[in-house]
Amino acid sequence: MTSSEPDAGETARSLCGEATERIVLAAREGGSESFGILYERIAPALHTWAEIRIRPHVRAWLEPGDLVQEVWCRALRSFDDFDAASGNFRYWVFRIAKHVLLEAVRRAGSPAAGGAAGGTTERQSAIGQAPDVVTGVSRRLARQEELGRFRAWVGALEREERELLLHHGMEGLTHAETADRMGLSADAVAKRWQRLRTRLGDSQVPRDVLAVLVD
Repeated sequence: MTSSEPDAGETARSLCGEATERIVLAAREGGSESFGILYERIAPALHTWAEIRIRPHVRAWLEPGDLVQEVWCRALRSFDDFDAASGNFRYWVFRIAKHVLLEAVRRAGSPAAGGAAGGTTERQSAIGQAPDVVTGVSRRLARQEELGRFRAWVGALEREERELLLHHGMEGLTHAETADRMGLSADAVAKRWQRLRTRLGDSQVPRDVLAVLVD
């Protein structure tokens, strides 16, 4: 793939898809039930991303299942701000997830925190507001063998390949945005993604985890 060819990440972000758009409209009018259906579509990707992203020393502050639930609460509260014309739902939710993770990383590194999890009262309160269906989703994802095998496969990748998969394959960033984060050119990202996506196809990756199709 060259820089003159379409960027799959750009396409994935700019198109919500008719089914997703209908759910977005229903969620606007119907509230949390329709929102839950919409959110559950990307929950496998979000949980897998969290399993890979959250470092051991941060897990005293934030477990992957907690991230899934807290992001649900924050996204629902700010759903009126979501604009499908400027980006798809998945991209918007991952932006929220990155903020949640960054806050946890800052807490874990704060001298005032002392490395303990005692300052999580506000976060735990927010998580407690998540409905039972969201709690059930996060627990089910944690036990899903297919996702577990994929996480192990990702863990065996070289660091640069893993970053490429997370940014472009899962978060849905464009080649240019991914290049900026990785310190590469957009052309280099495009070529490396082509090689990696072949391996992804061979690995039988769960389709609901990726923002960018592998076939």
